[in-house]
Amino acid sequence: MTTNVLPIYSRIRPASIWLELPVLLTFNLILVASAYLTIPLPFTPVPITGQTFAVMLIGMVLGRSRAGAVVLAYLVEGACGLPVSAGGAMGLPALIGPTGGYLFGFLIAAWVTGFLAEHGWDRSYVLSSLAMLIGHAVVFAAGVAWLYRYVPADQLIALGVAPFVVGTIIKIIAAAGVLPTIWKFVGRGKESS
Repeated sequence: MTTNVLPIYSRIRPASIWLELPVLLTFNLILVASAYLTIPLPFTPVPITGQTFAVMLIGMVLGRSRAGAVVLAYLVEGACGLPVSAGGAMGLPALIGPTGGYLFGFLIAAWVTGFLAEHGWDRSYVLSSLAMLIGHAVVFAAGVAWLYRYVPADQLIALGVAPFVVGTIIKIIAAAGVLPTIWKFVGRGKESS
């Protein structure tokens, strides 16, 4: 067991900002692409998307600072009018509409999961899953707090959390399952077990 508790990405951190930017851009594009994996639900203004899967994985791989930077760039891109939000939505309406709290929750969740990864929570399937569960809880808390402006209080859980519980579990299982492959890709393999 290694005592190195830095996130996976720190092992492949390029020596130059010019080499690091393409890596961060790649993760940003993964987040944008995940927004296009959208299933609208007719009974709630909040769609099912692949974004939380991407945000949790980005946090676990990049650590808090880089993950936060990637998600912040994503939010700025949306604010500037680029079609990066769920289903290609763009501009400030996506950021201040019913799903705005979830979008800003991504930033906090990326930082939190990145922080946990930096403290060794990316070392096992169970801890990775728990870190991503905490990250999802952050997204839900921010999302529901903002959604309160758009739906009655007695419907917040039914419209802003309950429809996404099964998907959250699936995303956590999938993301935690992908991490060992990333570890092998970056050469961490069994040394972190």
